[in-house]
Amino acid sequence: MPDSEDSPSSDLWPVDGWDEPGDPIEEEESHRGAFGGYGGESGGLIERTFRERIILVGVTLDGGDDEETHAMLDELALLVDTAGADAVKRVHQRRASPDPATYIGKGKVQEMKELAEAVDCDTVVFDDELSPAQQFNLEKILGRTALDRTAVILDIFAQNASTLEGKAQVELAQLRYRLPRLRGSGRKLSQQGGGIGTRGPGETQLEVDRRRLVRRVHKLEADLRQVQSHRATQSKQRSRTRNRAVAFVGYTNAGKSSLLNRLTDADVLVEDRLFATLDATTRRLPLPGGETVFATDTVGFIRKLPHQLVTAFKTTLDVVRDADLLVHVVDGSGPDPVGSMDAVRDVLEEIGAGDVPELLVFNKSDRGDTSRILAERYEGSVAASAISGQNLDLLLEKIGDRLRSMTELAELLIPWDRGDVLASVHREGQVLSESPEESGMRLKARLEPASMGALRDYLVQHESGSDAPIEETAPS
Repeated sequence: MPDSEDSPSSDLWPVDGWDEPGDPIEEEESHRGAFGGYGGESGGLIERTFRERIILVGVTLDGGDDEETHAMLDELALLVDTAGADAVKRVHQRRASPDPATYIGKGKVQEMKELAEAVDCDTVVFDDELSPAQQFNLEKILGRTALDRTAVILDIFAQNASTLEGKAQVELAQLRYRLPRLRGSGRKLSQQGGGIGTRGPGETQLEVDRRRLVRRVHKLEADLRQVQSHRATQSKQRSRTRNRAVAFVGYTNAGKSSLLNRLTDADVLVEDRLFATLDATTRRLPLPGGETVFATDTVGFIRKLPHQLVTAFKTTLDVVRDADLLVHVVDGSGPDPVGSMDAVRDVLEEIGAGDVPELLVFNKSDRGDTSRILAERYEGSVAASAISGQNLDLLLEKIGDRLRSMTELAELLIPWDRGDVLASVHREGQVLSESPEESGMRLKARLEPASMGALRDYLVQHESGSDAPIEETAPS
């Protein structure tokens, strides 16, 4: 009985047991595109010797929204452009569920092949993640490279990683993506032995390649664990200074680096493109109340952020989970600010930072009234502009107020012969008032809970921070 349009053909890679393809399949010569080719000396997944021509594919499944799919394709087009290629055509399909063999069904793949030949495209990029079997089958039918959103994002990260840590994290993510997609030449490249006990098929090249990549993965994981250990040591040292930590988080290209530069003269790379900066940068940020906090710029988030990246960047994202306050920067001029906020919060939940207090900042208020309107909708938020400097003083005041709300207000009476204790209060807290008395110095100060325990012998009165945290909730 002939195959139906959406059923996997017998000459395709089986869906079950795809990691053991068995005998080699003679593939047709691929199209010239090298976007996504594995191996070689390039650190990315794109061959940038020319601007490749790309077809984008988006699928709306049951319960999905066509408008959302088109919005995701718009974002995918920006990703492809950032990666160094041109999107020349878009294809949209509605399906009840993904086809196990080709994701879009064999009939649709044949249509895609005709379209690819008509527009002379080099690569087809799907907005959804493809399984290794689906990718293999698509490439066999299309005669050109088939990639998913994850591969494009990994390539952009490979272009932008600059530090040793960043490069190691990106390489680890790429290897985890490539391992299940390794395709050898079966027994054709078997290693033959020459002595007793070594005759037979031996070890295939596929197994050699897989073992080599696994060794490299283990090496990178060990290196990053060492980096994580160093970060933990630095975090302990910083905690002894009693300085609070603030992490700037947000959707990619929301303006986090621009804000940090404007507030601290950090000199972080700023470009109007996706994922311009990947490496965390920490600077001291003085607040209007006299306190100094550690402010860290972090990697930007995006919808459908590959799990491989979240795992590989764990050492970098630990600074987000350990922060006292998250300054959530939102592009107020973007096409979907609320959707980007939800995407960032999903990633924060995934890395265990969903409970860290959050301060919303709607950036780019110089581009229109949207930032101001959003700030009015979300109580306690700020509309600001890193370019014009609008409301940055208010932002610093908000950061200070939120951090002070996490401290405790105490009244202490310190004897005159304990000048060391008086000095520690000034060093570790915010002194609000002082009044000399016969028995010692009476003062009011905001202190960290840890400091309160050390000063309990001198307490006259204390209470929790009077500035309660403000919950940012949108009106119904």
